[in-house]
Amino acid sequence: MAAAAGGSRGARRPVLLTPRGSGDRTVFLFDRRRAQADPDEKVLSYGKDNYRGFRSAVCQAFGIASDENFVITTTNRKEITEDNFSELVQDGVTLYLLQSVDQTLLSATKERIDFLPHYDTLVKSGMYEYYASEGQNPLPFALAELIDNSLSATSRNTGIRSIQIKLLFDDSQGKPAVAVIDNGRGMTSKQLNNWAVYRLSKFTRQGDFESDHSGYVRPLPVPRSLNSDISYFGVGGKQAVFFVGQSARMISKPADSQDVHELVLSKEDFEKKEKNKEAIYSGYIRNRKPSDSTHITSDDERFLHNLILEERDKESFTAVVITGVQPDHMQYLKNYFHLWTRQLAHIYHYYIHGPKGNETNAVVKDVGPFNNIDIQISMFEKGKVPKIVNLREIKDDMQTLYINTAADSFEFKAHVEGEGIVEGIIRYHPFLYDKETYPDDPCFPSKLNDDDDDDDCFIVEKGARGKRPIFECFWNGRLIPYTTVEDFDWCAPPKKRGLAPIECYNRISGALFTNDKFQVSTNKLTFMDLELKLKDKNTLFTRIFNGQEQRMKIDREFALWLKDCHEKYDKQIKFTVFKGITTRTDLPSKRMQSPWTVYSAIEWDGKTYKTGQLVKTIKTLPIFYGSIEKFFLYGDHDGDIFATGGEVQIALEPQALYAEMKTIPISKLDRTVSDKAVKKYIEDEMARLPDKLSVTWPEGDELLPNETRFAGTPIGALRIEILNKKGEAMQKLPGTSHGGSKKLLVELKVILHSPSGNKEIISHISQHGGKWPYWFKKMENLQKLGNYTLKLQVVLNESNADTYAGRPLPSKIFKFTIIEGKPEKFSVGLLELPFRVGVPFNIPLELQDEFGHATQLTTDIKPILEASGLTLQYEEITTGTNCIIKGVTAKGCINSYQGKNFNLKVTLPGLKEDTQICKIRLQPGPPRQLKVKPDSEILKIENGTAFPFQVEVLDESGNITAQPKLIVHCKFLGASNLPVYAVDCSNAGTNILTGPVIHVQNIKKDQMLKARIEILMYDEGEREIHITPAVAEKIKVNWTPKINRDNLIQGLLPDVKVPTSVKDVRYCLITYLDDHVSLESAFTVRPLPDEPKHIKCKLKGPNTLQMGEELKSEIDVMITDQYGNQVQTVTSSCVNSLGVSGPGLDKSNLKITWQESTLTMRVKGIRFKPGLPGSKELCFAWREFSDFLRVNLIAGSPAKLQLVDWPELEKPVAVINGRELQKPLVVQLCDQWGNPSPEPNVKISLIKAINLKIVPSSQQHKTDENGRANLGVISIHAPRGEHNLQLKASYNKSTLDCPIITLNVLPDPEKPVHLNVKYDKNASFPAGGTFPDFMVSVLSEDNNIIKNINPARISMKMWEGQSSGTRMPIDVTTFSCSKVKDDKEDGFFYFRDKVIPERVGTYSIQFTFAMDKTNMLSSDQIIVEVVPNDPVRLLPDSLPATPAVSNVRTVTSRTLVKDLHLHVMDEYNNRTGIDLVGRIIAKIKSPNDDDTEIPQFQGKVSTIEFPFDRGSAEINLVLAENSPGRDSTEYILVFEPDLPALKKSLEPYRLSFMFYNDFKKQQQMATLTRERDQLSQSIGVYRNWFDTTNQLVTEMKCQAKEAETRETHLKNELKKHQIDLPQTNTLQYVDSLIKQKVIDQEGVMKQPRRTCTLPNYPKGNQDILGKIAHLAQIEDNEAAKVISWHLASDMDCVVTLTTEAARCIFDETQGRQQVLPLDSIYKKTLPDWNRPLPHLRNGKICFRPVGNPVFARDLLTFPDNVEHCQTVFGMLLGDTIIIDNLDAANHYRKEVVKITHCPTLLTREGDRIRSNGKFGGLQNKAPPMDKLRGMVFGAPMPKLYSTLSGQIDLLQQYRTAVVKLDNVNKDLDSQLRSLNTPEMQKKKQELAEQEKNLKLIEQKLGMTPSDTVTESLLQPIMLEMCDTPIPPKRMRRETVKKLYSSEEWISSPIKKQQQQQQQPLHISPSELNGTPRKRKA
Repeated sequence: MAAAAGGSRGARRPVLLTPRGSGDRTVFLFDRRRAQADPDEKVLSYGKDNYRGFRSAVCQAFGIASDENFVITTTNRKEITEDNFSELVQDGVTLYLLQSVDQTLLSATKERIDFLPHYDTLVKSGMYEYYASEGQNPLPFALAELIDNSLSATSRNTGIRSIQIKLLFDDSQGKPAVAVIDNGRGMTSKQLNNWAVYRLSKFTRQGDFESDHSGYVRPLPVPRSLNSDISYFGVGGKQAVFFVGQSARMISKPADSQDVHELVLSKEDFEKKEKNKEAIYSGYIRNRKPSDSTHITSDDERFLHNLILEERDKESFTAVVITGVQPDHMQYLKNYFHLWTRQLAHIYHYYIHGPKGNETNAVVKDVGPFNNIDIQISMFEKGKVPKIVNLREIKDDMQTLYINTAADSFEFKAHVEGEGIVEGIIRYHPFLYDKETYPDDPCFPSKLNDDDDDDDCFIVEKGARGKRPIFECFWNGRLIPYTTVEDFDWCAPPKKRGLAPIECYNRISGALFTNDKFQVSTNKLTFMDLELKLKDKNTLFTRIFNGQEQRMKIDREFALWLKDCHEKYDKQIKFTVFKGITTRTDLPSKRMQSPWTVYSAIEWDGKTYKTGQLVKTIKTLPIFYGSIEKFFLYGDHDGDIFATGGEVQIALEPQALYAEMKTIPISKLDRTVSDKAVKKYIEDEMARLPDKLSVTWPEGDELLPNETRFAGTPIGALRIEILNKKGEAMQKLPGTSHGGSKKLLVELKVILHSPSGNKEIISHISQHGGKWPYWFKKMENLQKLGNYTLKLQVVLNESNADTYAGRPLPSKIFKFTIIEGKPEKFSVGLLELPFRVGVPFNIPLELQDEFGHATQLTTDIKPILEASGLTLQYEEITTGTNCIIKGVTAKGCINSYQGKNFNLKVTLPGLKEDTQICKIRLQPGPPRQLKVKPDSEILKIENGTAFPFQVEVLDESGNITAQPKLIVHCKFLGASNLPVYAVDCSNAGTNILTGPVIHVQNIKKDQMLKARIEILMYDEGEREIHITPAVAEKIKVNWTPKINRDNLIQGLLPDVKVPTSVKDVRYCLITYLDDHVSLESAFTVRPLPDEPKHIKCKLKGPNTLQMGEELKSEIDVMITDQYGNQVQTVTSSCVNSLGVSGPGLDKSNLKITWQESTLTMRVKGIRFKPGLPGSKELCFAWREFSDFLRVNLIAGSPAKLQLVDWPELEKPVAVINGRELQKPLVVQLCDQWGNPSPEPNVKISLIKAINLKIVPSSQQHKTDENGRANLGVISIHAPRGEHNLQLKASYNKSTLDCPIITLNVLPDPEKPVHLNVKYDKNASFPAGGTFPDFMVSVLSEDNNIIKNINPARISMKMWEGQSSGTRMPIDVTTFSCSKVKDDKEDGFFYFRDKVIPERVGTYSIQFTFAMDKTNMLSSDQIIVEVVPNDPVRLLPDSLPATPAVSNVRTVTSRTLVKDLHLHVMDEYNNRTGIDLVGRIIAKIKSPNDDDTEIPQFQGKVSTIEFPFDRGSAEINLVLAENSPGRDSTEYILVFEPDLPALKKSLEPYRLSFMFYNDFKKQQQMATLTRERDQLSQSIGVYRNWFDTTNQLVTEMKCQAKEAETRETHLKNELKKHQIDLPQTNTLQYVDSLIKQKVIDQEGVMKQPRRTCTLPNYPKGNQDILGKIAHLAQIEDNEAAKVISWHLASDMDCVVTLTTEAARCIFDETQGRQQVLPLDSIYKKTLPDWNRPLPHLRNGKICFRPVGNPVFARDLLTFPDNVEHCQTVFGMLLGDTIIIDNLDAANHYRKEVVKITHCPTLLTREGDRIRSNGKFGGLQNKAPPMDKLRGMVFGAPMPKLYSTLSGQIDLLQQYRTAVVKLDNVNKDLDSQLRSLNTPEMQKKKQELAEQEKNLKLIEQKLGMTPSDTVTESLLQPIMLEMCDTPIPPKRMRRETVKKLYSSEEWISSPIKKQQQQQQQPLHISPSELNGTPRKRKA
């Protein structure tokens, strides 16, 4: 194979044209001027160094005429000339004869080469020359060697640097091969020859060697040394190809060459040469034209034809083709494709992604020189889709994982001796959400799980990094895989606890980037000396901060950084179930009162604590037991959040006993106590509370419940005891630790319930004495009738309250009734007049008890009635409510017809007052008899005379009586024509009866006459009238005007016409009228019916009947005549002839009966079979007659309820907690057959479980006139899961069949219920330091983090002290949220670098989230103890005045200091070092080192030691008498602390003093010294003032500049959007413009557009993306239709991120909902979203398509979750293509299949051609849009909408910027004006005068004049600048903070300064007398 490719075929030997001499050069020549020239080479031996002679020899050798034009060139196309002849024409060189230099090579040539290994092969043979496994397969590292060569070759490319690795494993194209192809600068034949020379590195510059990197120049330094200078030694490439396979074919073309050079090296060829004793390291380079593959003849290498064909358009390239690939290598490359490509992405991570690496969360990636490196790997196998991956697309290589899981980084640089430079980066991977975020390396064995672990064992999680070393090592930007660095001394875990916990050291990863000054092995697997050089003591480490190199202590910087990372990023307590934001007014500090975020649950230490849970406290005094009310977290938070602490509000239990809340830090909850223990304590406490009342009746008269008593019955007395649950009597509330006990009283009340309201009759309060119980006396005055309540109520002593802690105190109620008593007296009621003898009358009696209440007779009492002269009787006496003596009759003599008065005495025996007398007037009774006088029976009278009778009318008792119209008649009998006597007795009852004379004719003898006297009542008489013609004239009738008079005289009236209706009775009136009298007479004419002619149906009652029931009304069928009159002649037999029919008529109960009374046929039992309601027509037939009747058939009785317009209720209805149902609940009453029943006022209610709350609350609804009730749209509040909501209705006392709605309640993912705060709880809080990072998240109801929250709504509140309640103090400090670093932190809000207060003490921190303007959700309070910082200095309590001493005898004059207390202070003057023990060494020094005369202490000693204990020492120093020293000289007392426990020595305290030999001078100087101290103090205050003012102005100018820049930038941005702003009235213009844009935007939004009407699945979980139909939008209507139809079976599928979420939906819907989890999709087979259409191959158009083809996926737009949606639709649509019509689609497919596979084609007209070619049929034709039933992708918002949104956002930003700029400029102007006020000028003048006086005094004192305030004076407020670099703004803030107390620091220094400048500067006397202001500790 090598022979064929390389040219050493052996078939023909070269022709030697000339004999070779000893000094001759042998040259090989190819004549390629013409195509027909000799293809073989010719050998020319030439000895002279002369081009002209050489050319002549060539002409002679080839027979070329001397005048013919041709050129002689090298194989690299360099023309041989006189100038370069000696340089280029060397022995063994191959040359071309061409017509011109750039002539195409007409046929291939072969160039002899030798590639003897370089002598470095021996020199460096000891290096690491082979591949060691290191536990990994080294194959990827071998491929990396070839990529190194390609990177070097492409380093000068200005465009794309393309590197392709092709794995050609398609058996149909030949044997397996690996090809590495780049578009680099290529190699000349000479460079290709040099490449083959082993060990010829790029640095070799000797002899004939020319490196393939000819003219190596070391590249300039670049970040991370990414200089592509990694093809180095001339070894790796050769090692790599022969490690991978057994043959390598090098194909290369330089940029400026016409020829391609090809070299083959193979193991087979080497073995063959060795066997034939040939030169092994010699061969041929084949030079040919591009794309010429004629020399490839072997079938094993057929794939080379395609590779060589691709050379056509390439400017330059190099291809390494490896054949004879080892089988195990081939299997590895196939089976572990993802693994080894990931390793390559790791090796070249920084070349691919740039110096910062693959920051996947970066918003804008830097555009750098590395974005053009394109390394693509493709694998081709027979019958499989090619696997293609670009290393840039790999997201899971370790460096990407390290970069994107890191929260912060620490960059440094190491300078090694020489020019070695190492850049380093350490990344911090925080502990989050109960787990480490350090990425796991699947290749690293230490992190693999041990499957053999016993499940019962508790495995403690190892450190995050495990046993992995910290640093990976990169050389010139490329990974050296087998070398790692464990750590450095400064980043290794400390032996003692450092600033950060030890586990933080396991959370760091790192990378080292070396330049080329460090040795690596030739195969670039290991470094030779990196770790040794780095750990050399001379190596200098510096930190890189903000891109600048800073020299500082790297160990301290790293420790501070690590501590900072731990505090900022490690999170622990999780606050969940966000409830809102609140203000805690119980806190003393107003600043800390708000905002507090309220949560109802936390997750802490693996446990969940929720509202209502019983807890116990620890470390509180006393210990509290209670139930959790809420959790507080300071700050403005939204949803779940992690925090390091918070506060919990506890309702003390039992609440009935304590009734108060306590707020404590969460850390004080007892996590070990059990619920059982807390409940037992509460039960024991509850048993002590008053529970019930015990009532006894010592004196009897017990009142029973609901007893009825007579009025006046006594009650009591009562003895009462208050008992607790244990049955123990008690008189006061049990004593508590929270307040004194209270006495208990018992209150008795008797209440009368009257119609006018309740009236309190009796009210007493009894208290318990020492010896007597609660007692109430007997009650005897209850007389009023009615219902009563006796209530015994326990009340509190002072307030009389009947409740305690919201719980009612015990009470007891007796209900009783007072009724009237027994009758004791009576009175006679009103009697009815008149009273007449013998006429019965009644006597009503009104009975009363002793209190005058009306009562009734209960016993059998017989009344006694008496009246003088009368006989009285009665029938009966009635008992009960009305007592009446009935039927009383009185008989007796009454002498007057007018009546007589009597006294009627009524006696009821047995009553106390048994007698009553009433007056009555008794009149005579009714007439009973006549008394006639004379009373003889035979009287003799004379004929012709009248006879008088005395007549008296008597009653039954013989009393004369009278009454109206009482006339007495006397009739005489016995003769004719006798008179009748009559007399009126109406007035007096008596009279004389007389009349005409009695005259009897023809009387012969005495004639006996009988006189019959009788009493009669007469009316008018009647007499007969005879009709005459005269009378007839006066007679008229009413039925006709014409009367026949003759007939009338004969007694005949005119004819009367009979009416047609029997009901029409004719009234006939006859009248007679003359001048004196009017007479009338009338008669009626009643018609009779005719013969039967019709039947008539009459419905008696309503014509409506219900389904299934009989018609309640009866139908009467009547037979009528022609006029409709009922025929009266029919009989009952006619019933048999009546028939009834009708549609759907049920005749089973039909009954026809005869009604004799009405002569009708009655039809009953009309009923219809079940069917549709409506109007029904009944037909009644009798004989030949028929009639019709309509009845209205309505629905039957309500039997069930049905929901209107609701989906099938078999499926649970999904609803998010707190949200409304999709539609209103409308129910319809229906009968048993489902017909709507219009029954009004049927009550309908909802039945639900207790834990299900509905809004509006469940209330009864009534159906309307249609039987329908609208319950409205209700919102559901319930725990997660399925709940039943049942409708309840009853009709006629029977319950209807009602539907049950199953609700699947999902938690609301958008409702904040809890703030979760995480932070390092083990961190300490040194004063003035920075807090650990707080990571806050807002949790929703589903315990998921709510994202897309405005960080401004979350704040951190801090205040001093620990608030006892839930209210936040007023004086709180508010911190805003830090900027989020990357998108992955969406939902987490960080509070970083927040400064710890400088004052030591207890502080509370709470995080709050503003849910809206009023509601705040607060986290629990975090209680932190601020401790002193590191000791830095020694200071006294107060600065002493400068001593002035002398060496005289008096001790006071020699006393230097007395009772001076020195303390160890931190930099903020907090006392610290309480645990330090040591000594203080006092000595005296002179400012002049040459001064040897130093004063001595008493005892002539130079030093004195004082003990130092508990952080302080007491100092007393006296000079020795006659001590040496110079007069009027300043000396310094130096107090040096010697504290062995401190590693870092403290600053000594220095105190200057003046020494004098003269006592008087000492006194004078002491006075001057005091003046100096006062001036120094005053000057210090002034200077601090002016320094602060200047800093303030500087900062305000910076703010103004920033605001102006921001305003200008936004203005320019608006101009880009064609929005020009006016110079004046800008704000008004912007406001109007925003308003107009918002109106335009709303108008665009309201425009009609296509929408998907398929209901989406509720997003109750953040892992739910929604249904596929809602994930994408398509603008084009036709495309939307066909794609929606194509995906019809998937449109309803719910997509989730995780299988867990999908399973949850599956379970909730009982498997009815199809789901698709994204984590189950194999993403490697998904299509490349950027892949060109099939007709575009390698950037070329294979054919011109018609029909506008486009990938279907390219027509989709995704409103959200773009990356996930691309995965979903990439899988569903694949490479599906949209094209115009079916003809275009067929044409496209026909052309595509010629070159590759054709995917499914969809046409805009609705046709489909499947990927297998099928088309046609209904299944491949999309229906019209309306047939898709709304399952269609919606249309996106118009582009104008997003344009308007962007403009509105810009305008709003600009408005904010303008307002801010205006405010900042106003503040700055105000501040500058204040600096030029007279007061400020005066202060400056005062400062200058004081400084001048200070200099004069110091000159007098002989002290060195100071330009600034003395060091000792300013020492308490000086700043110690540590090694840590502080940004300028931070330094400004720190400096300002030093000038204020901690209270002042809490408010803004700028604000404080502005407040101070509004007041004149006052210097207190304490600041002028040598004692500076003490800082508050």
